[in-house]
Amino acid sequence: MNKKKIANIPYGPYITVLAGACVNGKPNYTTIGAYGVVSQKPVLYISLKNTHHTTKGIQENGYFSVNIPSSELVEKTDYCGMVSGKTNDKSDVFESFYDEAGVAPMIKECPVNYLCKVIQTIPIFDFTMFLGEIVATYINEDCIENGRPDAAKVKPTILMDTGYYNIQTRVGTIFTACDGNKA
Repeated sequence: MNKKKIANIPYGPYITVLAGACVNGKPNYTTIGAYGVVSQKPVLYISLKNTHHTTKGIQENGYFSVNIPSSELVEKTDYCGMVSGKTNDKSDVFESFYDEAGVAPMIKECPVNYLCKVIQTIPIFDFTMFLGEIVATYINEDCIENGRPDAAKVKPTILMDTGYYNIQTRVGTIFTACDGNKA
C-alpha cells in the first residue's frame, strides 16, 4: 500500500462530545472532538478555544460536563458546535440535569455523562486544555452490558475531518489479539 504525505493537521477519528458549563446562570454546551482519557485515574481532558462561551463558564465555576451524544442527536450536536452561546441561548437545545453538587449541567438525552472538577488548566496556543477529575458518571441503563457501557448501544458520534459517522459493531476485545505478550 502506497502512502501519500498530506497536511500536518489532525483528521481524527474522534468521539464527538458536548462540553457543558453554566455561563451567566444558564446551561451552555459546545461540540468538540478534543476530548480524551489522560491516565488510568478518573481524569478526562477537554480542549476549548479561549473565545468559547463554555470556556468562560468552566473558568468561573471550576467544573464541566462531558456528554456523549448518540448518532441520533447529530443535528443538535452540530448546532451546538456552530452557534455561540454568546449570541444564542442554547439552554433549551437539550434537557439539562444536575448532579447533587449542582455545578455543571449535563444532557439528559445523551447516553453517557461525566461531571468533572477542574484539576489543572494548560494553555495551548489559542486553546485551553482542562484536565478534570471525574466526580460523577451517569449512563442510560439500556446502554449497560455486564455492568459497563456498551459502545454499540451508546452509538457515539464519530468526527473525522469534515463528517460525522456512527459505529456499527464490535470488531474485537481489548488486549486479547496476541499470545499474552503485552507491551
